[in-house]
Amino acid sequence: MNEETIFSVTEVSQILKGLIENTFSRVKVKGEVSAVKKASSGHVYFSIKDSDSVLNAICWRGFSQKTEEALVEGMEVICSGHFSTYPGRSCYQMIVEKVEPAGIGALLKKLEELKKKLAAEGLFDASRKKQLPFLPETIGVVTSPTGAVIRDIMHRIKERFGRQVYLWPVLVQGEGAAEQISQAIKGFNSIPKEGIITKNGYIARPDVLIVARGGGSLEDLWCFNDEAVVRATAESHIPIISAVGHETDTTLIDYAADLRAPTPTGAAEKVVPVRMDLISQVMKVQARLTDGLYRLAQEKKLRLESVSKGLPNLSELINQYGQRLDDKAERLFLAIESLFQRLNEKFILTASLLEANSYERVLEKGFAFVTDRQKTPITSVQKAMTKQLLMVHFKDGSLAVSPNGKKSLKVTSESSAQGSLF
Repeated sequence: MNEETIFSVTEVSQILKGLIENTFSRVKVKGEVSAVKKASSGHVYFSIKDSDSVLNAICWRGFSQKTEEALVEGMEVICSGHFSTYPGRSCYQMIVEKVEPAGIGALLKKLEELKKKLAAEGLFDASRKKQLPFLPETIGVVTSPTGAVIRDIMHRIKERFGRQVYLWPVLVQGEGAAEQISQAIKGFNSIPKEGIITKNGYIARPDVLIVARGGGSLEDLWCFNDEAVVRATAESHIPIISAVGHETDTTLIDYAADLRAPTPTGAAEKVVPVRMDLISQVMKVQARLTDGLYRLAQEKKLRLESVSKGLPNLSELINQYGQRLDDKAERLFLAIESLFQRLNEKFILTASLLEANSYERVLEKGFAFVTDRQKTPITSVQKAMTKQLLMVHFKDGSLAVSPNGKKSLKVTSESSAQGSLF
């Protein structure tokens, strides 16, 4: 290449493109985000600037989904990628593959904006909070399988009231941590209420979840501010206790969880009561119940005794009524006996009157009466003329007569059975 060499525009563009791409194949640039624009293709165009210069940047569609949240106007960021040129406009630009907030201020600004967004959707509303079970059978823990956090939680649960604990191991810091944490929360929620049976045994669905990690810087705890983690927490059907960092640390998962614990150990204390405290409480309640029942029995006894004083002596009352019953019975027997006597006297009198007025007594006075041979009374002459034989009865016997006078008559005594004609 010399001063006599003549290049085409395209050749110059290609040479410059090669020089820039080879020189800046991997680079990080720190600056303030501005002029963010998302094209219909899915690519994101923006600028990175400082107090003196502006750098054009582009984030291809494949990377924009991961970096778009960090591209907020005015936020200071660190962009990782490489440089290239765009010959069509004779400009150089940075191809951005990763965007990270630069400094605490930028992180806090991003955090506040995401917090406002999620709060506006109602993810932090108190009405969404679920009641924790008083004494869960199974507890799920989402945290790192190594370190002091899981040991502290397990020790404190065992110390207070031993329960079954399932650990879902996840990263709690760095790249991929947020995705693992949100998937762990969703995974626990995907277990059916009746549990599942695997080749390794039965797995119950946890009654409560603890999402925990130890203390750290804002950057260390950043995965617990991730939107996917916050949404998985808010959408969980299982109550969640957040126990991230120390008491002074606050992450967005704390607002979406059903309860926030100041530390992982504090979460273990909130999830189960102390067994001995429960036993003591039950014994106190039992003593109070026994005391109350005794006092109630005494009050009822005193009241019963007070009421019984106004009641007559039951034995005496029964004896009095027995005496009255004896008196009534005696009067009844006397009344019946008197009644029978009067009836008997009346019967005798009636029988005497009947005897005095019987037809035998009438016959003794000189009267007679007439019947036919069947002893049917004859009461008229006309009727007597229709009979061939009449019987005339006296006090000492009967006399058979013929009404037409053609036959002789024979007197028979009363003792004769029929009498006879001659």
